[in-house]
Amino acid sequence: MPLFRYKALAETGRTISGVIDADSQTVAKERLRKQKVMVTSIGLLKDNKKEIGLDRTLLLSFTKELGQLLRAGLPVYESLLTLEEKYRRHKSHSLFLDLCDRLKSGSSLSASLRQYPKTFDEIYLSMVTSAEQSGSLAQIFDQLSTLINKQQKLRKQLFSALIYPAFLGSFCCIVIFSLLLFVVPSMRDLFEGRPLHPITHIVLALSTFVNQAWPFLLFGVLLAGVSAVTFFRNPQGRLLIERGLLKLPLIKTLIIQAALIRFCRSLAVLLQGGVPLITSLSLSRKVMKQALLEAVIEKAEKRIGEGKKLSDELKSSPLIPSLVTRMLSLAEETGKTVPMLQNIADIYDEEMETHLSQMTALLQPMILLILGGVVGLILLAVLLPLTDVSSFLST
Repeated sequence: MPLFRYKALAETGRTISGVIDADSQTVAKERLRKQKVMVTSIGLLKDNKKEIGLDRTLLLSFTKELGQLLRAGLPVYESLLTLEEKYRRHKSHSLFLDLCDRLKSGSSLSASLRQYPKTFDEIYLSMVTSAEQSGSLAQIFDQLSTLINKQQKLRKQLFSALIYPAFLGSFCCIVIFSLLLFVVPSMRDLFEGRPLHPITHIVLALSTFVNQAWPFLLFGVLLAGVSAVTFFRNPQGRLLIERGLLKLPLIKTLIIQAALIRFCRSLAVLLQGGVPLITSLSLSRKVMKQALLEAVIEKAEKRIGEGKKLSDELKSSPLIPSLVTRMLSLAEETGKTVPMLQNIADIYDEEMETHLSQMTALLQPMILLILGGVVGLILLAVLLPLTDVSSFLST
C-alpha cells in the first residue's frame, strides 16, 4: 500500500504534517477528512528509505518497547501497530507505518527491517532473523535493547571525556588570538621610542604578523581541517592515523579497550541468539571501528574455519591483551563463552572509565597551565617596558 505525506490544518488552526497509507490519494484525503483535518497539500512519499531512519535514542525506545509488547503476548503486527499509533506525529512515522504495511502484506519482520539499512545494522538483522527461526523474538529484542543501551553509554563516556578538554583548548586559542589581535596592538603606541625587552619584541612581532596574516591563517586552518577529514575518510589515510594513535601509550589503551568492549558484547549477543560462530565473528568485528583489530579478527575467522581455537589465534597478535586470550581459553574449555565475553566487556568497561577519568584529570590542568603561561608571557611583555622608569623620565 503506498504512503502519502500530507500537510493539513487541525480544528484548532494548527498546521500539522504526517504520513498516511491508502490505496490512492483520494482515499487518503477521505481518511484525513474523517479525522476532521483540512488537507492543504498531499503527495506520494518517495521510496527513499536510505534517508529515513531512527536516531539512536528512538532506536533504543523502539527496540525496548517492541520487546515489552512481544513479551506481553501481543503478535508482531499488533505490537508494531501500537508503536505506529504512539509515534504518529513523529518525523519518522513513515518508517513505522511502512513496517506495519509490509508485515500486513506477508513480509517477515527481518525482511521489513532490512529495507532501512541506515537504522538497522547487520547485527540487529541477524539477531532478528535468528529469533524468527527459533521463535524467541521477545528475548532477542530484550538482548538488543541491552546491547544498544550499553553501546550508547560507551559513546557518551568517550564523548564526555573529550568534550571538556576540547572546549578548554578552543577557549585557550580564542583568548590568545584575541590578545594578539586587539589588546597588544592597542598598546603599541606606549612602546614607541623606548628600549624594549626581547620578549616584548617577540610578542609585538607576533601580534603584527597575526594582524596582517589573519585571513591566510583562517584559510589555512579551514584547509587543514578539510584535508584532515578527507585524509581520515580515505582507507589508507585512516589506517595511517590509527597506526599513529596506537603508538601513544594512553590513547592506545583507550582505543583497544573501546574496540574490545564493542566486539565482546556484540559477539556475546549474537552467540546467545543462536548465530554461528564464524558469522558472529564476521558481524562483530565490524563494530570495532579499528582496521588493525578488525584484521586480527578476520584472520582468526579463516583459521577457525580450519578447526583452530579463537583464543589460540588471538594470542599471536600483540594488540590483543593477554587477559582476553586467557579468559577465552578458559571459556572454550568450560563451554561458557557467552558469559565470559560479557565478563570481559564489563572488566574493560570499568577500566576504560578509570582511564578516561585519569586522562581528563591530566588534560585539564595541562591546558589551563598552557593558557596561563601564554597569557602571562603576553602580560609580561606588555608590563616590562612600563617598569623602566628611565624611559618615562626621558620622555
